[in-house]
Amino acid sequence: MSDPTYNPLLNPDVLPAFSQINPKHVVPAVEQSLKEARATVADLGADTTQDLRWDDLIPPLEALNDRLERIWSPVSHLHSVADNPALREAYNLCLPMLSEYSTEFGQNEQLFHACRHIAQSDEMAGLPPEKRKILENTLLDFRLSGVGLGTNDKARFKALSTRLSTLESKFSENVLDATGAWKKHITQRDALSGLPDTTLALARETAEREGQDGWMLTLEFPAYISVITFADDRALRREIYEAYTTRASDQGPHAGQWDNTEVMEEILALRDEKSRLLGFANYLEYSLVRKMAPSANEVFAFLRDLARRARPVAEQDLRDVRAFARETDGIEVIEAWDILYYSERLRQHTFAFSQEELRPYFPAPRVLAGLFQIVGRLFGLHIESVENEERWHPDVGFYEIRDDNGKLRGRFFLDLYARPHKRGGAWMGECITRSAFGEACDDNIQLPVAHLVCNFSPPLAGKPSLLTHEEVLTLFHEFGHGLHHLLTKVDYPSIAGINGVAWDAVELPSQLLELWCWEHEALQQFSGHVETGEPLPDTLLEKLRTARNFQSGMAMVRQLEFSLFDLRIHREYDRTQGSRIQQFLDEVRDEVAVLKPPAFHRFAHAFSHIFAGGYAAGYYSYKWAEVLASDAFSKFEENGIFDQDTGDLFQRTVLAHGGARDAMDLFVAFRGRKPTIDALLRH
Repeated sequence: MSDPTYNPLLNPDVLPAFSQINPKHVVPAVEQSLKEARATVADLGADTTQDLRWDDLIPPLEALNDRLERIWSPVSHLHSVADNPALREAYNLCLPMLSEYSTEFGQNEQLFHACRHIAQSDEMAGLPPEKRKILENTLLDFRLSGVGLGTNDKARFKALSTRLSTLESKFSENVLDATGAWKKHITQRDALSGLPDTTLALARETAEREGQDGWMLTLEFPAYISVITFADDRALRREIYEAYTTRASDQGPHAGQWDNTEVMEEILALRDEKSRLLGFANYLEYSLVRKMAPSANEVFAFLRDLARRARPVAEQDLRDVRAFARETDGIEVIEAWDILYYSERLRQHTFAFSQEELRPYFPAPRVLAGLFQIVGRLFGLHIESVENEERWHPDVGFYEIRDDNGKLRGRFFLDLYARPHKRGGAWMGECITRSAFGEACDDNIQLPVAHLVCNFSPPLAGKPSLLTHEEVLTLFHEFGHGLHHLLTKVDYPSIAGINGVAWDAVELPSQLLELWCWEHEALQQFSGHVETGEPLPDTLLEKLRTARNFQSGMAMVRQLEFSLFDLRIHREYDRTQGSRIQQFLDEVRDEVAVLKPPAFHRFAHAFSHIFAGGYAAGYYSYKWAEVLASDAFSKFEENGIFDQDTGDLFQRTVLAHGGARDAMDLFVAFRGRKPTIDALLRH
């Protein structure tokens, strides 16, 4: 009989016991772990001896923070991929507790003085770079947690941090609930004219799951993007567009039900107040302290330079689509819900191929096998699927990565497919971080484990999931993040893998790996027809490559719109005027956009990257890192895209060091110079 007092969260093994974790375990585990952590912090803070050294203080802190992360990580992950009311309640009960502890830790004056004492001691000059980096990061963390504030301001800072953690979770939950609430039941096949067979099969299976005949459309991304791209019925496209772009807002079919308007307003107000307490003029200034970009003005200049180059191209893209819609269907006024539909038809007309033609050549198992072969050739790795019962869903796979010597480097879970109660999008999450102080050590090292999560169409009727080339890019992107986490050689969790990396440089490995998806030799490896196994024919491959930059101008200005909007709402927030979200959106669109969305559009209400993720005042990172990635890839182009020496150098510099060295120094160590924008513009 099982022990009713056993809590799998408090007894982390080599891997989290996902199958054993119950919502009832969450609050007791967090309460106990925080109690133990506070006792440890008190003991460490009590040591005020003058001969205190780095090894006396930092390793115990690294071990302490790693244990807390080991306990909370599986809870946070399950909240994203297997949400249910009981787990959500437990998760939200714990957020304030964790936030209060984090701020309390960051405002601990005894620990701060101990760290500063070591930094000012003779020992500092003799420390290796990674130990100095940890100490520098720790002192910065203390500063940004308000250690230097007065008593009242410290209390206010803690309250702000706690409230923000709750609001950001609420934002994400509103988007998830609003996404799951909309469904459209269709019984007439003609109403779905134009939709690919894969979308029809998914819609039929969704209807069966709901106990209905016919077809069921949802706002899960694979269904939405297919309808808005391929549905011949213009009214249907408009209906699903309105439902999707008004999620969690005051507009649309569920207006006001999960409305994020007040949530966003309060998030921006609290971020601004928090920043000003620390002496920053605004949240953007606060955010840039941890980033690679030297100043807000340089970021704005970078984005506006890209906009200046991209907007004429985007305007021509739009003229082409408008002309095509007018000539083919007599559409005089093209609407937002028409753009992707006519763009896809124009692609087919111009290049004589459709994205859907590629799907049979990208069955998910073949793409995975090819991806593993590619990273194997680049970095000397061997990736194999292994059995593991500790999964949160039957579709989840589990893999091990070994080097050429057979040494285990890390493991990862792979959760590829969309389903109800799973957050949309794609991401890499840290399950376990490499550490010399953890509880799951192998040869005195706790090996890293990653969660790789996507939302592709699931396998249907016993057939594998068939991916679009865009989805292949997404998979490669997230795997790049995974390699950054898994291939680190740093044994201190706070700077291992992606930890401690400047946020605007953390996208370098992910965006770099995407670039192999366009290369002939790589495409031959990860493509294979679902029925014959034949790789992508040269004719289709060349059409894909030729169409690579099709409509790229509009895609570029859309990303620049998001980035500039994010920067402006965080730099120009004024508590006397409120967030002015729509005003800033309109102004940014006047500056860079070529097509204005309809009045009901509420993009910001579901912009989880900045309101519920880690990209607040940092969404520009995607474009910033794209410069780094394109320039880094140009070195592979010079030496051969599968040149092992170049791959080994990238692994030994960027991937191995993680956050242990400055991001620019690592880039220069790989590339031999600072980055230039030339390669990005060429690509």
